[in-house]
Amino acid sequence: MISQPPLLQTRSGTVVEFTGVVKEFSGLRALDGFNLTLHAGECVALLGPSGSGKTTALRVLAGLESTDAGSITIDGIDVSALATSKRDMGMVFQSYSLFPHLSAGENVEFGLRMRKIKPAERRSRASAALALVGLEHHFDRFAHQLSGGQQQRVALARALVTEPRVLLLDEPLSALDAKVRVQLRDEIRRIQTELGITTLFVTHDQDEALAIADRVAVMRSGNIEQVGTPEELYSRPATPFIADFVGLSNRVVGIVRDAHAEVHGTRLPLIDPAVTEGPVRVSVRPEDIEFAAEGLAAFVVASSFLGSLRRTTVRLPDGSIVLLQHGVRIHPKSGESVFLKFTGAPVSTEPLEAASVAPHQS
Repeated sequence: MISQPPLLQTRSGTVVEFTGVVKEFSGLRALDGFNLTLHAGECVALLGPSGSGKTTALRVLAGLESTDAGSITIDGIDVSALATSKRDMGMVFQSYSLFPHLSAGENVEFGLRMRKIKPAERRSRASAALALVGLEHHFDRFAHQLSGGQQQRVALARALVTEPRVLLLDEPLSALDAKVRVQLRDEIRRIQTELGITTLFVTHDQDEALAIADRVAVMRSGNIEQVGTPEELYSRPATPFIADFVGLSNRVVGIVRDAHAEVHGTRLPLIDPAVTEGPVRVSVRPEDIEFAAEGLAAFVVASSFLGSLRRTTVRLPDGSIVLLQHGVRIHPKSGESVFLKFTGAPVSTEPLEAASVAPHQS
């Protein structure tokens, strides 16, 4: 009987800190005084649009790019000038980058071979790493014999087998189909939690960021717009950009009076009660608008079945379009007359010129 190989070492976690990091490319700042702390054992996702600097932040941490100013410390030691090979990090990228002439097990063993680990220990640790990602029976298979999801699991095992201090994931799921992507993101979260390894996860997919990370740092123009737990970012966005970028939001015209936003005859509490009074554009989440027996009149434009929920688009009397997210047992028909109500959840706002306010809001 073959004994189960030992699990990889569980770590107490490593603290990573970016302080005032600047990185320029041809005079353009990809990182502009970037500050971020990853706590021991924490998974932080960098989320943002293309060109926001998230991959650059990962690459300067890995040592694949130099910094022009600022410092990067690992457990209090500045590593800004260290070569990549001296930083003790595991990396997984979008492309699997497996050696085609090596088996899955040999690919996983590669980093251990470079460290002059003895063959018996190499095989034992590689087997444990493959078992951790659910591929314990695929040790002798080559890349062309594995699916895309399996190849990325091998790449993850290869990054973990050396028991690095920090795990870096640069959009590792973007090349996979939707179902495999969801399965593997859940596996990554399980493994990261189980090993307690400090992890930086770069993605442009908000669902991935919210599902995997302990905290999410939303980047814009080389710096962080807001950092917080997924729940904080979603329910209490600090800026209109966050409200629009994280999750879905309806942006409707309203007016701020007496620390409330008045929208279509309804007073809604503000996330930031200090907002200046006057015309605003209000961000309302689709799940914070409901169908009702009476209230705000609307016409159904379209409704989409998404498995566990439905998203329905309606048109208000002023011509504006609003999206609702609701249970599948409610099945509105296109052209149907309906009534809506707001749930009263706190909302974020941004200033709007008085001339833009619709008559019913004035």
